[in-house]
Order: sequence, then structure tokens, then C-alpha cells
Amino acid sequence: MRRAASADAWVVSARRAEELGYNILLMPDHLGSQLSPIVALMAAAAATTRLRVGSYVLANDYRHPLMLAREAATLDLLSGGRFELGLGAGWSVADYRMLGLPYDPTPRRIDRLTEAAPLVKRLLAGETIDHKGPHYRLGGAHTGLAPVQRPRTPLLIGGGGLRMLRLAAREADIVAIQQQFDPRGRPKPGEATEAATERKVAIVREAAGPRFEELELNLIVFDAALVGVMRAPSPRTLRAATKSLVRAGKPYFLYGTLGQLRERLLRRRDRLGISYYTIPGHAMEAMEPLVAALAGR
Repeated sequence: MRRAASADAWVVSARRAEELGYNILLMPDHLGSQLSPIVALMAAAAATTRLRVGSYVLANDYRHPLMLAREAATLDLLSGGRFELGLGAGWSVADYRMLGLPYDPTPRRIDRLTEAAPLVKRLLAGETIDHKGPHYRLGGAHTGLAPVQRPRTPLLIGGGGLRMLRLAAREADIVAIQQQFDPRGRPKPGEATEAATERKVAIVREAAGPRFEELELNLIVFDAALVGVMRAPSPRTLRAATKSLVRAGKPYFLYGTLGQLRERLLRRRDRLGISYYTIPGHAMEAMEPLVAALAGR
């Protein structure tokens, strides 16, 4: 979810996600017509008791590692250890333009994230850091807060290219398998397939080595709808039924009957290890039967 008409509406949405059995509410990190993620996640955590909250994903270039770690540690403390930090290299050309930041080539943005991610992890673990690197300098830096979760707040890193997947395999607790973006910040065509996803998981497995078994694998879903549920189909669901014929087999879309989707996700989990899905807020109500069908699996 990313926006709400009022504070009350945001609280209602967060509580409804909890009621429906979702494990976590995630916020993207973009400028424009969305709520500011850190503040919105804190409000959602304060309105709920079980629901975890997380960023999907904060753009590294918008924040200094120490300031980011302080915000994350504070949110984790005030949420009672229910925060998950998602971090990426940044990809939205429009956001960089609004901030007045240069949209550097992908390798440079990844270089900065590669340096920042271990620093953020150490800070969240309660360390005091002295660091002089090509992009960041810290002197006696610490968050001032002891970690609530052990050994620290979980870190998710999202990416679709070789370097990002290897970085996530080394540094993250959760690897978000994503499409790769071109130099203009647009998703590359031809990547939204099961075969491409399988290749990316293989890259993560090789780079992670023995720690692969400790990793959680995430996949973002851009649209989702159940077909054939016992209720009048909405226009969105009818459109989804048509789209499913076109996008069959593409992991970034979930269209089908309850039985089909349950079988598909369990089969993918057993084959690739993907067990964590991010679905869009507009599909929250419609996908509740699938959440219930997979509970405890």
C-alpha cells in the first residue's frame, strides 16, 4: 500500500490487513502521490498488534547510512520489533529529477549500495563505526539504540541484475527477486518469466553458498486476482481472467482459481524456495482466500 485519503483510512487499511491474515504491510519509497514511508509505517505499526511493517524498498541514494540506520532502529523499537528494512540502489528517474540528484549509471548506484549495506547492518546490530570509504565517512557513528530483534532488524535487498543479486545473497536476510531495469529506469522486457526467475534464484544460490538455506526469497506481484470465487466477479477480476491467458506462467502476475494459485505457489516454493510474496494493496481483499489457504504451509 502507498496512500490513503486520511489518517483514519490508513489505520483502517492497516488493521484490515492484519484481520485478513497478512504477515506484513510494505511501503514503497517514491516521491509524488504516496505517503512518506517511515512515518506511514510507524502509524500502521501503532494501529496494529501483530502485523509487521517494512519498506519495499528504500532508495539508498536518498539517505545517508547513519541517518537511515537511526530511522530504522527507532521504528523497530517503537513497533516492538516488527520492522523489516528493505533497501535498494534507487531506480526511478522521476524521483532523482525531483530531488535534483544526478541519475548516475547503474554501476555507480550499486557501488554506493554495496558500501552502505554492510554499514547499515553493523549500525543496526548496535556497533559503533569508524569508516572511510569512497562514498561514505563515519566517525564514532552509532544509532544510540540497542537492537530489538536479534541479531538486528532483518534486511531485504531487492534487485534483478547480476551484481544486485550477488550483493543481496551476501548481505541480505531476504532477497527480493525483481525485474532488471534499463539505464532509463524502465523494466527490461523478456524477464517476467519463470525461466528468468529460476536463473536469478540460481545466481543467488551460488553467491550465497552455505547461507542460502538461511535466506528468505521474495517475489513482487504487480497484479493479482482470483477467478471463480463464490461471489459476483468484479470488472477487475473479469479483466484478470482475460489477462491470465496472455500472462500465463509469468511470476509477477497472479491470476487463476484458488486451487491453481495455491498449487502454483507451493510448487514454486518447493522448486525455487520462494515463499514470500508482495502483492499490491488493491488486491488485498480479493486475495484473502489464498492467504487463508496457504496459512501454515
